[in-house]
Amino acid sequence: MALSMYPLSIASFFNHAWIGGNSSCLYYGLMGMIFSTASIMTLAVMGLVRYLVTGNPPKTGNKFQRRTITMVISVIWLYSGLWAVFPLLGWGGYGPEPFGVACSVDWASYQDSLSRSTFIMSLSILCTFIPCLVILFSYFGIAWKLHKAYQAIQSSDFNYGHIERKVTLMAVLISSGFIVAWSPYVVLSFWSMFHTKGKDSLAPVVSLLPCLFAKGSTAYNPFIYYIFRRTFRRELRQLQVLICCSEQPDSPSCGETGEEGRQC
Repeated sequence: MALSMYPLSIASFFNHAWIGGNSSCLYYGLMGMIFSTASIMTLAVMGLVRYLVTGNPPKTGNKFQRRTITMVISVIWLYSGLWAVFPLLGWGGYGPEPFGVACSVDWASYQDSLSRSTFIMSLSILCTFIPCLVILFSYFGIAWKLHKAYQAIQSSDFNYGHIERKVTLMAVLISSGFIVAWSPYVVLSFWSMFHTKGKDSLAPVVSLLPCLFAKGSTAYNPFIYYIFRRTFRRELRQLQVLICCSEQPDSPSCGETGEEGRQC
């Protein structure tokens, strides 16, 4: 989203109007549908995986092979792409947001036709409510399993229990952050479905804030990973060293030892 969508939206903000006409609006709505659906479905699957592996000993518990995870991720993206293509095939549609500098599902056309209304309701149920319920039930189940297995984990493998709780907490923060960020936008979208005209319509600035808040969800995940993942911090430090060396071509290589290597 940050690379393929936001530059177009930012340019439209500076232009005070949408840039590119209908074709760019369709592109923006298509990409937004793919990435947002893939995000919430990934979080739902991640919650189920955490539920299945939490509370089980590392040697005898449920394990997922890399091939299985790759297949599941591929299915998620295919599922997201399918929902994104439906409006292009005539079921549903994309349109500009009320503030005029972004595009998404045309929520305001809910009452215009049976095609639009059935698409929006199906999208809401299959790509929003059901994944959110899966996330909530998964983490409530995880909390129950950790409570039941806490004594056994402490007595047999405390280190594994600590790592498991840490990973689970990271997944909870990512999932809850996504839901909190997108909830105002979902409420606004449902409001626009039934209050499209007249005195009940919202001012553009009011409709803009939930949209910005939702799309800000792409910014906080790196901070969560940085706090909870030691490997993520190590890779960022390695990236910093590479940038430092590339900006100073005359300095010694990063592989050197001693004072020069530490300065690099």
